[in-house]
Amino acid sequence: MIEMLSAKEIESYLIFLKEQEKSKETIEKYKRELYDLLKFLSQKDLTKEVLILWKTKLQNNYRASSVNGKLVAANGFFSFLGRYDLRMKLLKIQKEIFSKEEKELTRQEYVRLVETAQKKGNIRLSLVIQTICATGIRVSELQFITVEALRKGCAEVNCKGKRRIIFLPEKLQKLLLKYAKNHGIGEGHVFITKGGHPLNRSNIWADMKKLCMEAQVSPEKVFPHNLRHLFARTFYSLEKDIAKLADLLGHSSIETTRIYIMESGKEHRRRLNQMRLVW
Repeated sequence: MIEMLSAKEIESYLIFLKEQEKSKETIEKYKRELYDLLKFLSQKDLTKEVLILWKTKLQNNYRASSVNGKLVAANGFFSFLGRYDLRMKLLKIQKEIFSKEEKELTRQEYVRLVETAQKKGNIRLSLVIQTICATGIRVSELQFITVEALRKGCAEVNCKGKRRIIFLPEKLQKLLLKYAKNHGIGEGHVFITKGGHPLNRSNIWADMKKLCMEAQVSPEKVFPHNLRHLFARTFYSLEKDIAKLADLLGHSSIETTRIYIMESGKEHRRRLNQMRLVW
């Protein structure tokens, strides 16, 4: 008898994740990954051998970190079903010690993106970019930037089951209050669509990509999360306090924060030269 995966089982697992108070983003990601798996398994028997074929296909098409993300989603689902025999081993990833220069957004490039958005008359996008980069918040946390938060000078962010306070630089606070006033936003979310809904990741991502050519910044570097990385590197260069930075970013593990502050190979070479240990 052929054993097959069903959409009903996936939906039951998603309900379970909601009951576990997993974030909306996590649930959406798991939903995507599991329905992709369901598509692969169409008319196939649910066996470990078939799953290993799926894993191999993933390895041929995705980066190791992306493959592991998909495996984590599948393994959690199989544990929920009590099918521990179907769980798969994650790929071993060698720890990188340098960031990739071609993907590292510099301060100068960041400034050009902000200025280009302003030149194009997209003040909202200019302020979104500055808000993410000046506070280190996730793009999904922009919803917590409200008029009420601006008046207090800080926002209370609730993400991934953790609450933290984000302080707003005084200059940013004034700019955003002025923007809200000019656009008739007297309360609630500051960054909204024409329909009054909070901006989402895809809105911001698409708008940022439109700046690349004029700003002369590689499209590979232009995405909201890279602004968060720039905040982390800038803060760490001033404070050298990784534990505090982890708290500001909302990280549970300092190991995650280390990824954000990795220096490029170019920067490492510069430091080696500064040591002057060769005569």
